[in-house]
Formats: sequence, structure tokens, C-alpha cells
Amino acid sequence: ISTPKQYACYAGVAPFVEESGIFKGKGRVSHMANKKVKTLLHMSAIVAIQYNQDLKQYYQRKVNEQKKNKMSVINAVRNKLILRIFACVNHNSHYENNYQNLLA
Repeated sequence: ISTPKQYACYAGVAPFVEESGIFKGKGRVSHMANKKVKTLLHMSAIVAIQYNQDLKQYYQRKVNEQKKNKMSVINAVRNKLILRIFACVNHNSHYENNYQNLLA
């Protein structure tokens, strides 16, 4: 597993949408996921929603303004956590809350 998308699929976080030319179905996650990894990501997402201000605002905005289902928003937070973990590992650095790009 070398990309965050592959890991999200392995962990059962990435949604798969079944659609054709006319029909558009709901996005569903794979049931063939690693349950232990999915459980750990779920618990870390719940804690992140409680204590991380960025993710807390993201969760509240999605639930209140866009009227999304709470479990689907938690799934989106799980995916955000995976993306942040892979960014830190690939750059070999710690997570910085107020990151500023030096190229700009």
C-alpha cells in the first residue's frame, strides 16, 4: 500500500458508487475491510471530532449546513485522518496545525 486511496480502500473508508448512464446509486463502503483498522480509525475520528478544532468545525458544518448523515461525515473524517497520516509519513515530518507553504 503506497497511496492514501489504497489504504482508505483497505480500511473500508473509501466509498464505491454504483451508477450507470441513467441510474445513480448511493455510495457504499466495502464490507471486506480490515475491521481492526476500521475500528481504530473510527475511535480516532470520534476523539478528533471532540478535541481537534479543524475537524470539529468540519464535522459540524457537514452535519448542520449540508444535512449529511452523521456516520457518513465520520467516514469523511476518517478519510481526512488517513490523508494527514500519509502526508506526514511521506514528508517525514510531524503534523503542523498552521502549515504554510514555503513556495508561495
